[in-house]
Amino acid sequence: MVINSEVSRSSNYFKEQELESVTSGLGFSVTEETISDSVIVTTFHDFTNWIRLSSLWPLLYGTSCCFIEFASLIGSRFDFDRFGLVPRSSPRQADLIITAGTVTMKMAPSLVRLYEQMPEPKYVIAMGACTITGGMFSTDSYSTVRGVDKLIPVDVYLPGCPPKPEAIIDAVIKLRKKVGQESAHEKKNYQQNQRCFTMSHRLKPVLPIHTGTYDQQTLRRTPGNEMDTSLEYPLEQILQNSIAFPTESLEEMTSPDSESTNLLKDRNQGNKKQEKSIKLMIEEET
Repeated sequence: MVINSEVSRSSNYFKEQELESVTSGLGFSVTEETISDSVIVTTFHDFTNWIRLSSLWPLLYGTSCCFIEFASLIGSRFDFDRFGLVPRSSPRQADLIITAGTVTMKMAPSLVRLYEQMPEPKYVIAMGACTITGGMFSTDSYSTVRGVDKLIPVDVYLPGCPPKPEAIIDAVIKLRKKVGQESAHEKKNYQQNQRCFTMSHRLKPVLPIHTGTYDQQTLRRTPGNEMDTSLEYPLEQILQNSIAFPTESLEEMTSPDSESTNLLKDRNQGNKKQEKSIKLMIEEET
């Protein structure tokens, strides 16, 4: 633990200023005594808070374009690893979830399940306008959740469309200060008191239009006689010849009376008929 550089080691300094506690650079208080060997005597509760705020492991829950701004923090320009943030893919290993993007009614149970699987104490950062209030999709939308705080308790609200990477770092710093100053009883007795204003939509529910039978009628319908007349060749015979090719040896296939040569003759005759019909149509038009 690092001592604040503004605090002197001299004992006369403490007598003159009558300081009761020393505040470190992380934002939480420690006990009265400071040993001259650069060791701070603190409480177990403050020490555990310092450990938790220095190792916030986030679970990334990005559903829309706001998450692209958070992805830029992984690079060397912003380097969010210096705050102790290590992204995890499992909620059981994370103590912070960052929700970015629109949350729909279909994804709401998944978000609540991920939050419930996180161990205590756990924190939430609502990133972006779509996560906080529903954003541009909140007006007369039947599938958009108007504020993620209707589902899970939010610790830090980060407005913007989308927020800048610097704003995300500022939100993480504010959360670190909150973690360093809270007690264990505060988190247990946490209740959702502040809620965003929500507007009830005026859309009426309707029955589903697509029942799943429309595709079966079109795909399983057999083609009529119009297809045969347009091709001037039976369609069933074309499919049969193209799919079930006769299994013959090379000598049988090259013989003039084989089944394969007869099929090729029939196809050539059909092609010649089509060519004649096309020539007649061209001559009539000219």
